[in-house]
Amino acid sequence: MTNFADLEKTWRIEKIEQVIMKGERRRLAGCNARLGVHGKEVSFPLVRITIGGITGYSWSRVSREAAEAMLGATVSEIFSEEQWIDDRFQSIQFPLFDWLAKVREIPVYELLSQKKFSSPLQVPCYDTSLYFDDLHLSSEEAAVALLQEEAMEGYNEGFRNFKIKVGRGAMHMDLMEGTKRDIAIVNGIRAVVGPECNLAIDANNGYNLNLTKHVLRETAQSNLLWVEEAFHEDDRLYRNLKEWMAKENLNVMITDGEGQAARPIVEWAEQGLIDAIQYDLRDYGIVNWLKLAKRLAKSGVKAAPHNYGGFYGNYASAQVYPAIEGFLLVEWDPAQIPGIDTSGYRVQDGKISVPSTPGFGLHVDEAFYERQVRESGWALNR
Repeated sequence: MTNFADLEKTWRIEKIEQVIMKGERRRLAGCNARLGVHGKEVSFPLVRITIGGITGYSWSRVSREAAEAMLGATVSEIFSEEQWIDDRFQSIQFPLFDWLAKVREIPVYELLSQKKFSSPLQVPCYDTSLYFDDLHLSSEEAAVALLQEEAMEGYNEGFRNFKIKVGRGAMHMDLMEGTKRDIAIVNGIRAVVGPECNLAIDANNGYNLNLTKHVLRETAQSNLLWVEEAFHEDDRLYRNLKEWMAKENLNVMITDGEGQAARPIVEWAEQGLIDAIQYDLRDYGIVNWLKLAKRLAKSGVKAAPHNYGGFYGNYASAQVYPAIEGFLLVEWDPAQIPGIDTSGYRVQDGKISVPSTPGFGLHVDEAFYERQVRESGWALNR
């Protein structure tokens, strides 16, 4: 896959630090079909590794105990020609990729794709912020107006692709009243964003087969791109849904795999029952995604890695995009966190402009980070 002859063989992991960074979304995120209010706060564990005096920052859930066992490891132990990073160090793969790209003075997208880009990278993305923010409203008309307003907020920020949470009747509303509102909101958002934008819906497993058919039929005018997690993965139900959509002449993709996915989900996708796999980018990992993407491409299955609520996944997804064949759209959960400068990334006309600066293209205020580590994080030195 790649070689690491350019790295000094004496380089070792000298230091690993971690702290939870906290910030806010642009507005409070409401419920989805299976969970309560998601809130406005976002947080994630930011790890800094130091190897050869050079630092790499990124998301990682590595525990202090696991990190302690990694101290002193050499670059020849860490990096692998077969899969970039050895299994033992997968839990810190994100900061390792940031570090490696900085050593080579290239962005992560050039590192992973092994291509040189002559022009700025732009990747398609979607606004994933359209939750059940309307449950306090008794009027369907008012609910539609609120979600239209939120969609247009994203539109005015540069988004041209949107994912809409549906499944209000699964838990939060009467079944049919909630489903009727789902349909009205989807069609209402289409009316304000226009025909050129992509719309997808995500039921978080809050529908069953018949509800899914009903909603797809009633939103046919909105020309949906995909239906996500309509119900828990089931090959018989997906085969039925696929056959029904063909008869109805509905060209809507089926996407799934975000959460605790069924084991055979990739095989079902290869059989044509699922159009795109959505394993979470952070939990599944870049290394595994690079392997999986090659397999999916052989049967024409698309990739749509999940990313919500983790902040760093926005930027990691954009950087990984060119290295994953069939990557549909980057999921974008807008937020800001003190101490992290994201200004290199801009959303315009439905695409993210990705900075060409080395690593993941984010600037971390080192003094701020070190102060946070002292106050509430941990640091390990070799």
